[in-house]
Amino acid sequence: MSASTPSESLTQHNAPGASPAPSAAAAAASGSAPASPAPSAGAGPAGTTTAPFPEGFLWGAATAAYQIEGAATEDGRGPSVWDVFSNTPGKVFEGHTGNVACDHYHRYKEDFGLLAELGAKSYRFSVSWTRVLPEGTGKVNQKGLDFYDRLVDELLRLGIVPLCTLFHWDFPQALQDRGGFLQRDVADWFADYTTIVAERLGDRVPWWVTQNEPQAFIGNALLEGHFAPGLKLPYRDYLTAAHNQMRAHGKQVDALRAAAKAAKVGYVLATQVQRPATEDPGDVEAAREAIFSVYERHPWNNAWWIEPVLEGRYPESGLKLFGKDVPDFPASDFDQIKRPLDYLGLNMYSAGTWRRGKDGKPERVASPPGYPRATLDWLQVVPSTLYWGTRFFWERYKLPIGITEHGTATRDQVFLDGKVHDPQRIDLMHRYLLGLARAVKEGVDVFGYWAWSLLDNFEWAEGYRERFGLIYVDYQTQRRIPKDSYSWYKEVIATNGRSLLGPTAVAWDNVTG
Repeated sequence: MSASTPSESLTQHNAPGASPAPSAAAAAASGSAPASPAPSAGAGPAGTTTAPFPEGFLWGAATAAYQIEGAATEDGRGPSVWDVFSNTPGKVFEGHTGNVACDHYHRYKEDFGLLAELGAKSYRFSVSWTRVLPEGTGKVNQKGLDFYDRLVDELLRLGIVPLCTLFHWDFPQALQDRGGFLQRDVADWFADYTTIVAERLGDRVPWWVTQNEPQAFIGNALLEGHFAPGLKLPYRDYLTAAHNQMRAHGKQVDALRAAAKAAKVGYVLATQVQRPATEDPGDVEAAREAIFSVYERHPWNNAWWIEPVLEGRYPESGLKLFGKDVPDFPASDFDQIKRPLDYLGLNMYSAGTWRRGKDGKPERVASPPGYPRATLDWLQVVPSTLYWGTRFFWERYKLPIGITEHGTATRDQVFLDGKVHDPQRIDLMHRYLLGLARAVKEGVDVFGYWAWSLLDNFEWAEGYRERFGLIYVDYQTQRRIPKDSYSWYKEVIATNGRSLLGPTAVAWDNVTG
């Protein structure tokens, strides 16, 4: 694309569960849909333009329990696999642990004050399973549930819509010791835990996620060994664990439907976006085929993790590739796995590039030398990621889409002026959100965007080396310092994206790098 002014007349449509301002948060909190469509796009008052995102759009930020809460042994919390893993020498960068992290357990009101000052409409958080059930099953820890009661009530007091993720990787160590995801009982363990949390919070939390990024907590953790519990299982066992993970998801959906009848229920992928090298129809179809195929023997695909959940079958490309490693299981398992969902949560950071090869098959295109990337090598800066990711998933599944994570890692620091300047994060978010605005303009049903992350935090095996936050955390003093990106994102939220619009000196999408 050439340098241009992004369109200032972008089609609007309603987010599921959203309503016109000023009562958008209240409507989303109730899970109700609007009675009438949003106003059509067009010129606003003199000197303004119509916002590129729909009224009631859920602008927010996201976190995960183990990454921010700390208080690892406080008030009856039991150990998760991440407690054991991070406290094992050599597993995490420089021996960092989540024992204290951001001390959010004690500082959540301060953090939510900053969230409210940001103008966030929604907040995505996760529940620590072992804070609620220290042994994974059995006796409930009331102090743990009380914490999440207080957390949700404080969000609602501030007019912020809660989105609760039930599982964000911190699997109970006690259940891991009983076989973990290799046991078929794991589906019932998940269902029982889900029921307990949903019965407590379901009257106030309208949006739910069953599980976050199975590619990571199954593939990265049980096949590649980089994440807790750090196993390198044989391929057949890894696929067995993945199968049981999806059975667990299905039972979680049933538990949520029973305990929180008004809940909007979704499932979140570590979305492996594939974009076309050009907008030639052949390249677009090549990228579309790649994004919904299993083309290599590793966990980093979408099809293996989403087709059983939405279509009740494994993808033929994966069955062919994995062959005899695919475990035996009753056909009736798909009756447990396949469940209607209200939306898809897509965590999207980067994308691969594909074109139609000379043989007619999809062909990956390598990035040129010097292509921009974040401090994490896998995070290349591909601004059209949110456009192509949402477009392809919407066209295939016709489910509303929430961008449940998006952001970037930079090596932030406090400058001599006492501030934290992060222009790379601002530029990346600006570019990607212009791509998302294009998807919305073209009719893709996107209802919310949750920046990753509200706070700098424990970045899993990277420890505290990588910083994703809109707010800088000094881990020695626990001081919070909003970064430049915080102020920038505040304006995006306040204008519903109008601040993104305007002329650019270069193309917003760095197609050629």
